[in-house]
Order: sequence, then structure tokens, then C-alpha cells
Amino acid sequence: MEIIIDNYKINYKISGQGKAVVILQGWGTSLDMYDPIANSINSHYKVIQLDFPGFGHSDEPREAWEVNDYANFVLKFLDKINIKETSFIGHSYGGRVIIKLASRKDLSIKIDKIVLIDSAGILPKRSIKQKAKIRIYKIVKKLANSKLLQAFFSEAIDNWKSKQGSADYRNASPLMRQCLVKAVNEDLTDHLDKIRVDTLLIWGDQDTATPISDAHIMEKAIPKAGLVVLKGAGHFSFIDQPYIFDKVMKSYFSIS
Repeated sequence: MEIIIDNYKINYKISGQGKAVVILQGWGTSLDMYDPIANSINSHYKVIQLDFPGFGHSDEPREAWEVNDYANFVLKFLDKINIKETSFIGHSYGGRVIIKLASRKDLSIKIDKIVLIDSAGILPKRSIKQKAKIRIYKIVKKLANSKLLQAFFSEAIDNWKSKQGSADYRNASPLMRQCLVKAVNEDLTDHLDKIRVDTLLIWGDQDTATPISDAHIMEKAIPKAGLVVLKGAGHFSFIDQPYIFDKVMKSYFSIS
């Protein structure tokens, strides 16, 4: 389905009936990836999936958005489809947005429960080697942007640029790269103790994008948090361990 919000065409879908549960996606994914999560609970709940602006089949934002901008957008989306009370499930970047929403003092909606799956939001501490690598990158980038070098070595420079950054960064459009940079440089640790609703953390112990150490930080900081670790699973733990994940979801949402 398609809906217009602030002149953006937004792709979304709804399955099931009952109390609302909204699934917020990870960076660079499409809403269909989260069908297995929806299918775990849509026998008893109204599950809403959407593509953020710049994700899947939704229009890109017209400027580089911060996480707060995406949180504000979610509230506009829910208001448009007349949702006043909901639970949230967020994977990776979607977790960032949920943390922003759930930590706000004044919220236009009521949040029942939260599930954070391999959630982003903790800024990793950089080693001396990583810091040195970043400094070198910034110096080389500045040189690469000089008109003189571009004139003589444009092909080599373009080849170098294409290999920099994470896969998410390389695969994103120029505008969405700016959004990603804003997100990964924001530490949400100070927001965690402001989350007052029941929160389930589900994590793959082999996750290298948002390591299990992040889960332990969140479990300790969020007052009503519990952690389930999926053995042998990576950043997409709900795909890597679908059977156990389904059982955990059904238990948390009281589906027999």
C-alpha cells in the first residue's frame, strides 16, 4: 500500500487484527524482509510494516535527516493511519528510532512494549589504530577533492572512493550517506535509562555490526529490560535462528 505524508510517497502494509505492533526496519532494508517477524504475531495482533523515507520503495527525504527526524516521521505516519497506542519492534537502525521515541517525555502515542533486535545506538569506542585510520582517511579525502588531482587522477580517485566506508555506506545514495553518517556518530546511551516500558532485547551472539556487548549495555541501562541471546546468530538474528526467534516472540506477546 502507499500513503502520502508531507508529500512523500511511503510504502507500507498491514497484516492481522488486534492491538497494533509497528515494525521499524534496519538500514538499507525493505519492509518485506521483516515478514517472518510479522508472521510470528499477526495471528493475534495488527502488524504494521513500513519503509522509512529513503528505504525500500519510499521516497528519499529532501534533505539529510537525523534519527530524530525519522522518529518525528513515525509519529506523523501513525497519526495518519489513526494509531494512538502501539508496541514497537525495531531491528538495527529501527532500534535507534525506537530509543529516540521511547525516551521522550511527552509523546503523542502510548507505547505498550518494545522489542529491540540487534539494535544500533551505542557508539563504539575507537582504538588508537582506528582513530589513526580515520585521520588518514580525512587527509586523503581532502587531497582527493582537489581540482588539480581530480584533473590528472580522476579514475584512480573514483576507484578509491568506491572502496571506502561500510557496505551500507557504499550502497547508499549521496543523500542517504549523509543520513547514515549522522546516525552512526550519535550515541544514544544517555537515552536508555529514560525508557520506562517493558523492553525485550534479542541479540545474535555472533553479531559484528552491533556486538553483544551493546546488548549488555542496554540491558543494564533500560529499567525494564530483559535479554535473549540467540546462539550462532549474527546481525539478522531473526533470520539466522528463525525457530527460536518465533518462540521468543510468541512468548513475549503472550501467543499460545
